[in-house]
Amino acid sequence: MTKSQPLRETSAPQEHSPPPPRTSPESAVPASPGPSTGRLVGVDLARALAVFGMYVVHIGPPLSATDGVATWVRYMADGHSSVLFATLAGFSLMLLAGRREPKTGLPGRQAKARIAIRAVVLMALGTAMAMEYGGVIILGFYGVYFLLALPLVRLRARTLAITAAAFALATPQLSFALNSLLTESVQRNINAYDPLHRLSDVGVLDLLFTGFYPAITWMSFVIAGMALARLDLSQAAVQWRLAALGAGLTVAAYGMSLLLAGKDALRSTAEDGTSSSSSGSMPLDSGSLESPASSLLTAGPHSGTTFDIIASVGVAILMIVGATAAMDRLPRLRRLATPVIAVGTMSLTAYVGHFVAQSALSMPSGTSTQQSWVPLLMFVLGAIVFAAIWSRFFRRGPLEYLLNAATKPAKRIR
Repeated sequence: MTKSQPLRETSAPQEHSPPPPRTSPESAVPASPGPSTGRLVGVDLARALAVFGMYVVHIGPPLSATDGVATWVRYMADGHSSVLFATLAGFSLMLLAGRREPKTGLPGRQAKARIAIRAVVLMALGTAMAMEYGGVIILGFYGVYFLLALPLVRLRARTLAITAAAFALATPQLSFALNSLLTESVQRNINAYDPLHRLSDVGVLDLLFTGFYPAITWMSFVIAGMALARLDLSQAAVQWRLAALGAGLTVAAYGMSLLLAGKDALRSTAEDGTSSSSSGSMPLDSGSLESPASSLLTAGPHSGTTFDIIASVGVAILMIVGATAAMDRLPRLRRLATPVIAVGTMSLTAYVGHFVAQSALSMPSGTSTQQSWVPLLMFVLGAIVFAAIWSRFFRRGPLEYLLNAATKPAKRIR
């Protein structure tokens, strides 16, 4: 992601149990869809939507150049796509660690090793991409999230949900307090000794506290995704309860923020022209450095406040549950959506690939400044066509295959 969700977001590669012979993505399912199949297909569909949301921010027209439905689409993509990715990252992590029941013993140790290896690879890939393309790539932040989440992989859904809620309530205020102490001179002094910052402009301080996706506040999304993974999303009752929860969180958080902060409470940082490609630090009006304490009452994308986190988690829950329910109940739609779902099964490839394509086409990376929707539509179509064709011959995307291969040494742990 670029320094904004402005994104450069990516969804963490996911793990699926070996599928039966098929000609479509993991989502390709037998004629009579079962709940378990639909459940994973829905998650892949949500990943694809997150990928396309990222494309909207990076390639589509800026918010100021849109109106009507286009404004709503652009606004929802800004910030919410990266949050959906982070939430799905937590879900993916639990696919490795044991979805409904945590792995223990040797399988548990091997699963943790695989997660740790993936985290290191993602951090290295994110740093390399930031060096090549500039800006803030969310992959490095992903790696940090995975490492920080390791001690939580054996917790139950209720405990994870309580933990996520506690993080949402406490960490924005803690982050604000820490950032008030981290003046520009202090940050410069710390970054001067940080090899990561010298390499890519996004150092340890950015990854943990001051970056566009700082772990201190973004772990709320990851942990919420871990809690979702512990639930049986194939059950209609669970889907209805989660839908009610997601809607309630969204309405309550946004409503309270509007009540306390006024009509500008939900304003997107994209309206200020902030670009995720400019640096590793949050813009001043997003709750860092010299922001006034009143900024903690806002809920705009990337504001990093309690209201923003709670509402964004609500939106992510609605997206995941909605996609899951649609794939469970509408088999014809699932068949029609197979090429789109294929993008979700190789979201890492789709994410990295769009930077490579932008570079090859000499298109500026980061938040787009061009006015046409045509380039965006071409990128979306290109991703769908590539993923649909690739998935007919291979179980994993190109980068997903390499990432999986990198974790094989974990099997040697005894």
